[in-house]
Amino acid sequence: MGALLALFREAAGYTQKSLGEIFVVGEQQIASIEQGRRPLKMDLAEQLDQLLDTKGALVAALSEMPEVDLIPLWAEEFLDREREAIAISSYENQVLPGLLQTEPYAWAVFRSRVPFYDEDTIAQLVAARLERQRILQGKNPPITCFVVWEPVLRAPIGGREVWVEQLRHLRACSELPGLMFQVLPLNRTSHASLDGPFVLLETPEHQRLVYTENQRGSQLIADPDEVAILTQKCAMLRSQALTPEDTRDLLDRLLGEA
Repeated sequence: MGALLALFREAAGYTQKSLGEIFVVGEQQIASIEQGRRPLKMDLAEQLDQLLDTKGALVAALSEMPEVDLIPLWAEEFLDREREAIAISSYENQVLPGLLQTEPYAWAVFRSRVPFYDEDTIAQLVAARLERQRILQGKNPPITCFVVWEPVLRAPIGGREVWVEQLRHLRACSELPGLMFQVLPLNRTSHASLDGPFVLLETPEHQRLVYTENQRGSQLIADPDEVAILTQKCAMLRSQALTPEDTRDLLDRLLGEA
């Protein structure tokens, strides 16, 4: 699909930048589609067919693509944006952030799901989660800030060995340049996000987005007023959490007790 779009775009005399500007999606998104790093959505395919005068070729080709049901639509869009983000901030109060999970921990998380996943499905989901983590080791990784409620850190998901390995991984990640890992202590009498977890993203075009999940769905939010509220919550949480240095000390103590 990406190669086909590139062929039609060049034939019509557009650059990735000029095409991205027409649809207000940016050069990076067009490049990602053409390189196969993000899927072409049907609504954009219809608009491209009309602009490039391709007689419905993109829509016809897209309709023959196999469906991917493992990742819901909003989550898929979030993962697309996450891959290109220049800054990522998140708060978690149930499980550790996917970008920081070890493989055994991720297996344990997906095995806990109800209704249950079969082993093949879990293997696919874990592989996709580990693939996401490559952004932290890239040449130009995003600035990342993770705030995690202390009970999440102490919960032995997957058993003692998995938990200890996960703690060691978090300790190593906490030393990565541009990555801040902070624990929100259990003894706080209040904090800024009792409403639950969320992720803030900043795109290369400096658009700010919020992603939230609940028991039965997810939502990607672009409304500036809503994003501003979550940005304020994130700033407050970072001030209420342990500093990155004190968080490393806590990890060292937990590893010493393990």
